[in-house]
Amino acid sequence: MLLLLLIALPFLGTLLLASLGRAGRTVQASAAGAMTGAALLILVSLAPSVLQGGVPAAHLDWVPGLGLAFSLFLDPLGLMFAGLILGIGLLIIIYARFYLSAADSMGRFLSYLLLFQGAMLGIVISDNLLLLLVFWELTSLSSFLLIGFWRDEPEARQGARMALLVTGGGGLALMAGLLLLGQAAGSYELSSILASGDAIRHSSLYPVALVLILIGCFAKSAQFPFHFWLPHAMAAPTPVSAYLHSATMVKAGIFLLARLWPVLAGTELWFYLVATTGLVTMLIGASVALFRHDLKSILAYSTISQLGMLTMLFGFGTPAAAIVGLFHILNHATFKAALFMNAGIVDHEAGTRDIRALGGLATLMPITATLGIVAAASMAGIPPLNGFLSKEMMLEEATHFQWLGSSWLIPALATLGALLSVAYSLRYIVQVYLGPRRASYPGKPHDPPFGLWGPSGLLVLLVVAIGLWPVTIAAPLILPVAQAVTGDAAVSFAPKLWHGFTPALYMSLLAIGGGAILLARHAGLLSIWERLPLPYAKPLFERGVEMVVHASRTMTLFIHNQSLQRQMAFLFLVAILLGVEGVMTGGLPAGTGPTLPAPPLAVVAWLLLIGATLAVVRAQRQRYLTLIFISVIGLIVSLAFIYLSAPDLALTQISVEVVTILLLLLALNLLPKTPPRLSGNALRVRDAVLGGAGGLAAGVAAYAVMTRQPNDPISQYHWANSYSGGGGTNVVNVTLVDFRAFDTFGEIIVLGIAALTIFALLQTAIMGASGRRLLAWIPDIVRSPERHPMMFVVATRLLFPLAVLVGLYIFLRGHNMPGGGFIAGLVISIAMLMQYMASGFEWAEQRRQVDEHLMIGLGVIIAALTGLGSLAFGLPVFTSAFGYFTLPVVGTFELATAMLFDIGVAMTVIGAVMLALAELSNIAQRAQKEVFPDSGPMDIDPARIRKELS
Repeated sequence: MLLLLLIALPFLGTLLLASLGRAGRTVQASAAGAMTGAALLILVSLAPSVLQGGVPAAHLDWVPGLGLAFSLFLDPLGLMFAGLILGIGLLIIIYARFYLSAADSMGRFLSYLLLFQGAMLGIVISDNLLLLLVFWELTSLSSFLLIGFWRDEPEARQGARMALLVTGGGGLALMAGLLLLGQAAGSYELSSILASGDAIRHSSLYPVALVLILIGCFAKSAQFPFHFWLPHAMAAPTPVSAYLHSATMVKAGIFLLARLWPVLAGTELWFYLVATTGLVTMLIGASVALFRHDLKSILAYSTISQLGMLTMLFGFGTPAAAIVGLFHILNHATFKAALFMNAGIVDHEAGTRDIRALGGLATLMPITATLGIVAAASMAGIPPLNGFLSKEMMLEEATHFQWLGSSWLIPALATLGALLSVAYSLRYIVQVYLGPRRASYPGKPHDPPFGLWGPSGLLVLLVVAIGLWPVTIAAPLILPVAQAVTGDAAVSFAPKLWHGFTPALYMSLLAIGGGAILLARHAGLLSIWERLPLPYAKPLFERGVEMVVHASRTMTLFIHNQSLQRQMAFLFLVAILLGVEGVMTGGLPAGTGPTLPAPPLAVVAWLLLIGATLAVVRAQRQRYLTLIFISVIGLIVSLAFIYLSAPDLALTQISVEVVTILLLLLALNLLPKTPPRLSGNALRVRDAVLGGAGGLAAGVAAYAVMTRQPNDPISQYHWANSYSGGGGTNVVNVTLVDFRAFDTFGEIIVLGIAALTIFALLQTAIMGASGRRLLAWIPDIVRSPERHPMMFVVATRLLFPLAVLVGLYIFLRGHNMPGGGFIAGLVISIAMLMQYMASGFEWAEQRRQVDEHLMIGLGVIIAALTGLGSLAFGLPVFTSAFGYFTLPVVGTFELATAMLFDIGVAMTVIGAVMLALAELSNIAQRAQKEVFPDSGPMDIDPARIRKELS
């Protein structure tokens, strides 16, 4: 349960912050920090057991049939990443409290941050690939909110969209790759997959799965050619940048490379794809970083370069290289978070991030300068800091690999990457803090309060401490993590500042000396760089997006050409062709099941059905008459359900028919009685052929199904378990609210969306040009002089409580007899519809107590909470419970949690019908020209009566 609480705390913090919307900034930051701190304490309490070989786990079934389970596990790799996410996250919260201005919404920012934090935690401790994908996509959505936090700025909106498109597209590829990986392993549980490395690498699915997974990892971790989104994400507030670049988001792809290293690494394909991509990314990021002028942009491209280095190390595919990669993940998180906070302090206090307007800040901001210089020196790989250790180890590993037969190429390029990293790191130090003071700065540089420099100061202390005492501080964590990743219990990890006179030492000295020379020649190199005809990713990306949008618009206009007939014809044609193809390939042998005799009454009903159908086609331009024929068709279908012993379907059908006919009548009131001719003879012949072929195909399919006896029908399971497993004797209702409750939940969501769509579409009908046309419309039918017929009003008033009582009765009996929430909701909706039609919308609206939108929302929420409640008892979602109780007089009766679910269904149905009615009535009121003095039907004005009597 601790793992469940660990992952729930950030999400609970998001909800808590939403409820603290009017609280002070310190209160909001304290609430966010408390949630993150509590999660960190839970993690720390679990750490000793995990580092000693224990693996805490939690498992809740979600959708077992799909292999989706809410399963979590915490191994050393997950522990390290979770520690970075929560530890640096806590520091970021403190930093953000003092960084954000009073105009920024602290609650909104921190709620986004905790949502993102929870999603990242979900990625690193998920034991199920499908669950990991859910959290993976949630990181893309939450990072979109964080990057676009300053939504009034075009750069923020553009950077957020770019990040979402690139990482979201990569997420789709990852989804396909992980599904193939699960198929190859025979399980979607990571604990099982990690033990199946040989089987996966020898599977025919391995190459395709590997490429797809790598696309997802590379897109998330900004590897070439997907690297361009990360610098544009710098439009986010600096706390977001510090968090994204150090412990989250971009590290998600690196984490997945490490997580799947035991099953994917070790092949030549892995080496060339991963190591090459990492090396190229390392060089590109470092080259661009050297010539950027915005501090955050320099650090962003340096992150791309450092991530490339990590990818290259994991791409080498050896346990030794993987250990170096894991060590550098820790080191990079400390110095990069500190550097981003440092850049934010400079921007906050000096008023600019442009390195060309800075310099000489060491004497004006000594504390800030000390922290920035130490962190940047670690990034450059200067001893005795932690970045030096992992850089030396990286250079050592680079000397052990060949690329296409060349033994010097990888070491040379790795040294070049290290040289460039020294150059841009020294540039940050020299051109920001050293040199003479400028005559003026955009702001007034000075050291900020402790709240701004304290979090980065703590990280800089770790930078120094790990560099000086790596075996004492880092080794106890890195060794178990390395064993978890490589599966090798004999791995060694003994970093030290002096390795002797090795090739790595000479490569490191070359990198430091060459970086210093590049910095000294920076001005000349910059002029050459600016003249180079280099392709820029942003214009290329925008051009690509424009091409995709143009192609999508062209296709959309071709398909959605405002001709419903053409669209329906296309759909019918495709369905018919698919059916024909299925029959031709699979055959359609005659069924062996007996047929039922057709009594005369059934024949008459069938003839009426055919006649009404033909009448609809014949009278298609007479809308009211067509509606009458359609109602006849619905009635006959309801009778057919009754004849075939399907009373639940019959009740549903007749209720739906009444509701839809009433709503369509209201809609017809606003339409011309006779529409214009919609199509010529040729199109009508085409439609007749397609319709006839579709009907014939449906009839053949129905006959084929109904004359066959399945070997093991699912209905047998429902019959056998309806009472024992669901507590009801009405198998249909038990199936809807228990066995297939997830389907029903999806259906009420669709119903709610449909009602909201009606609301959105009809709201525009009373505004603008359409509203003016409505006012000028003259109905082509004769209106009754009696606005509210008295007999109709009296009848509906008397029948309303009876109808509601009938609806409640149908609801309560639904678990054991025909009925249920859906039918009850329709019956009550009909009762309310009649009140509106008899007494008028205004009269009924004044007596309405609940908003339709609220009704729909509450219905869906009640149904969802009922389904989720089973998780608390370790059962799959939407598992119901029931029991039998005895009361005096009442006797023995049953109560089931499915009743709560059915209440949500009924509320959603009522809300959807009422919302459609409200919008149609609003339009009717707009179109009504005659003004009536009475306030409502049969309503007596006491003042007017007293006046007449006097």
